[in-house]
Amino acid sequence: MNTHASRNSQLGLLYLSHLLIGADGSADLKEFQALSKIREKESIPDSIFKEFEAAVGGKNEREIYKAGMELINSCTDEEKLNAFSHLYKLSEIDGRVHVKEIRLLLYTIKNARIEFNDVVAQAKTLSDY
Repeated sequence: MNTHASRNSQLGLLYLSHLLIGADGSADLKEFQALSKIREKESIPDSIFKEFEAAVGGKNEREIYKAGMELINSCTDEEKLNAFSHLYKLSEIDGRVHVKEIRLLLYTIKNARIEFNDVVAQAKTLSDY
């Protein structure tokens, strides 16, 4: 559990999780349960979750992506790696990784200037959701 995660890393993780959950066109119950566990592991308070919900309410995918990337890119490399390791695990949670999820992950990781292999290695150290 990362109790020192910044507000920006927590919000960025939520924004990108939102996009990843919807990427394949269907939101699976397992994905929402995993998001709840991510919130728990990352100590994301209800106030930040409510801020996130209000912020994404009227935005389209592009606006959510742009805002999420601005938040993530303001973080340390360690925070970025942590966020992307959660996103990687989240992409696997429903038992199938959709091509749109892969594209989103790869594109986002590249734009954050993080190494994909580092994300995979860190994700393997996380417990399952």
